[in-house]
Amino acid sequence: MDLDFERKYRDIYGQFICGIDEAGRGPLCGPVCAAAVILKTNVVIDGLDDSKKLSEKKREALFDVIKENSVTYGIAFAYPEEIDKLNILNATFLAMKRAVDQCSPRPVFALIDGNRIKGLGIDGECVVKGDSLCASIAAASVLAKVTRDRYMALLDKEFPQYELGRHKGYPTKKHYELIKKYGVQDFYRHTFLKNLSEK
Repeated sequence: MDLDFERKYRDIYGQFICGIDEAGRGPLCGPVCAAAVILKTNVVIDGLDDSKKLSEKKREALFDVIKENSVTYGIAFAYPEEIDKLNILNATFLAMKRAVDQCSPRPVFALIDGNRIKGLGIDGECVVKGDSLCASIAAASVLAKVTRDRYMALLDKEFPQYELGRHKGYPTKKHYELIKKYGVQDFYRHTFLKNLSEK
């Protein structure tokens, strides 16, 4: 995956073009995680792709490689109580802004996976399927996915009865059964469970 998208905007905005992506919009529990990444000029990372297309082992292997080949990166969460208060879309935007704010030097322009963005505090452009097309977005997708999965693995150790390490919080039939059996904990997104009795 090359840097064609980044080069296009570097000619206009300068070197500090970041890619942004998120992980964890769909789960019933845990935070949504976003990452922002400015890759080094002309870097090519072998095997980099949309995190959803990569095995867990490959994502883990790429995690440190991406960090080593970045000018800067930020990784941030928006938590279940924020998701319940703001809704998942706005909470995702909040996590993205937090990720950008962590970056030093600060990005001057962002390439964002998807088709909607607001409140970043910098100029940007949405790229549909960007995690398959744009290297810095793909890099952000890996950082966000690995970080969130690690968070859920820690939560799984504390609350093994919910089998969070298996489904990462996503709405499987088994997950709904475990919630009904063991109850709703603080790390759940209550607005995602309004129709729990129907599941």
